[in-house]
Amino acid sequence: MPRLVMKFGGTSVADLARIANAARKVQREVESGYDVIVIVSAMSGKTNELVGWVDAVSPLYDAREYDAVVSSGENVTAGLMALTLQEMGVPARSWQGWQVPVKTTNAHGAARIEDIPPDNIAAKFAEGMKVAVVAGFQGIGPDNRITTLGRGGSDTTAVAFAAAMQAERCDIYTDVDGVYTTDPRIEEKARKLDRISYEEMLELASLGAKVLQTRSVELAMRYKVRLRVLSSFEDVTETSGTLVCAEEEIMESKVVSGVAYSRDEAKMTLVSVADRPGIAAAIFTPLAEAGVNVDMIVQNISEEGRTDMTFSCPTDQVTRAEKALDEAKAKGTINYHGLIADKDVCKVSVVGIGMRSHAGVAARMFQALAAEGVNIKVITTSEIKVSVLVDRKYMELAVQALHDAFELENAA
Repeated sequence: MPRLVMKFGGTSVADLARIANAARKVQREVESGYDVIVIVSAMSGKTNELVGWVDAVSPLYDAREYDAVVSSGENVTAGLMALTLQEMGVPARSWQGWQVPVKTTNAHGAARIEDIPPDNIAAKFAEGMKVAVVAGFQGIGPDNRITTLGRGGSDTTAVAFAAAMQAERCDIYTDVDGVYTTDPRIEEKARKLDRISYEEMLELASLGAKVLQTRSVELAMRYKVRLRVLSSFEDVTETSGTLVCAEEEIMESKVVSGVAYSRDEAKMTLVSVADRPGIAAAIFTPLAEAGVNVDMIVQNISEEGRTDMTFSCPTDQVTRAEKALDEAKAKGTINYHGLIADKDVCKVSVVGIGMRSHAGVAARMFQALAAEGVNIKVITTSEIKVSVLVDRKYMELAVQALHDAFELENAA
């Protein structure tokens, strides 16, 4: 039988009524002839509650016990989903990560999937089981302890199962009905995209779009898993949702497909750093070791052997970055005259595979922002993306101006 993976996020299984609604969608796919692997998240709010309990008991917790606690939310949902399907007459059973097994690395709290042997689930399908309900977000490490994959890990679980089980498609059910040209809460003219390439979705996810977890898109691109983003609260039709697929499946790409933003960015500048070979490595190695997620990097023109180095990072990592750089300065590995942190900026980006064959995207972007009086602080580009840092107070204005400039209201 053809196989399908269906993933339901926390809002889609927030209570028994929503679990029943999700189960009816699964039942329809079974009746259409599929063997289905259902990946479930914890019920909405449950993971936060479990994390809170761990923090209250042990602020400096054992990461292995943290995983044992926070993974339990998905186990509850999986069992309830399997029971609901059984009550509907659908042969189903629940699986925890270790039972499959979902083999992961030993990085508790941020494990990565290494292998999902399909044999156990395939054997149950052969015996007549129609639905395997698998707890997302979790696996088992080399130490034989439960691991978790980090926030949003159920998306990654779903894509990994689609690849391992050679599923026809992976449907991600969430509280939105697809991928939009930008956030509809900011731009009312935003339009749902029928299709988007893996590359574009990966950029949008990494730049702030919350529809799919970045690692799940990376995995889908690597194994060519066709992803479909759907709403749990609407009936599915042929035109429902957004298909994330290979570029070859898209008839004609628009120059720009979407505008993304990240509100919580900071711009950090090292003032008057020695301009010498190896200085970049001396700066960014301690930042990497401190777990600072550096994004945009700009080095100014050197004068008299000194230069300024600017980079961006999430606002909640500024203190960590300052500490790492101060320690590096104290050790004498780098020398600078000052460190300036600007926490009142945001990142706004335009993304589109059509940029590869069209010139002038950056100029058009800069003209649109200039027309609205939005000053650009930092610019970075890639083959299919242009990103800028601007003052946070201009974020919504910048998103709206760029959406208009590239006529994304006509997207489909």
